[in-house]
Amino acid sequence: MIINTSGSASLESRQADVEALLERRVDGILYATMYHRNVELPANLGSVPSVLVDSVATGGNITAVIPDEEGGARAAVGALLEAGHTRVGFLNNTDDVPATRQRLQAFRATLTEAGLDGDAAPVESEVSEVQGGYEAARRILTREDAPTGLFCYNDRMAMGAYRAAAELGLTIPADLSVVGFDDQELIAANLHPGLTTVALPHYEMGAWATEHLIDAVEGKTDLTLMALHPTILSCPLVRRDSITAPRP
Repeated sequence: MIINTSGSASLESRQADVEALLERRVDGILYATMYHRNVELPANLGSVPSVLVDSVATGGNITAVIPDEEGGARAAVGALLEAGHTRVGFLNNTDDVPATRQRLQAFRATLTEAGLDGDAAPVESEVSEVQGGYEAARRILTREDAPTGLFCYNDRMAMGAYRAAAELGLTIPADLSVVGFDDQELIAANLHPGLTTVALPHYEMGAWATEHLIDAVEGKTDLTLMALHPTILSCPLVRRDSITAPRP
């Protein structure tokens, strides 16, 4: 059984949805969110074995599986560093969600560990859509010390950065290397050049959660022990053609 709720559904509404499933005597529940976030859970969710997908409970008392935001960001920034970029900027999101904080932290840490000044690296934040990426990229690329490599919070912001670069007469990747996050099929593979990006493990999180929920229902797994810490799945780098060495 599947119940879809709106992204802004109230706690009372979500509790009613869980109750609807319990009334139909389900053996377990997967509680999934549209993007990685911290959630306040309906109190009745714990009535049967449950697993959170792409989210962590505010109280941290239910088994959860989430993407490795920091590892993915490190892979993205690392790809720019490996290509030889020393001036790297970040177009970040404005929403207060785990990815915003963790990707920024990883961006700065990766640069610092490479011998650069991560704290001084340019960061521009906007709404994580195409227009936000465009506006943030215009600001960062018109700086006197404009970066030659850009890490974008997601592929939509990267798409906006492509537009900004074109308006400023910059060619990707000859003048500007760009890496995104999400590996959205309709965007990353269809930009020109194709966007190097980081893939979110949507399928892997769903499979992991389903397998462990079934094991719990069958008495093979104790979800209580697994609830102590969320399971973190890797976000692999998907290489395309948007990164090359900076001009001498």
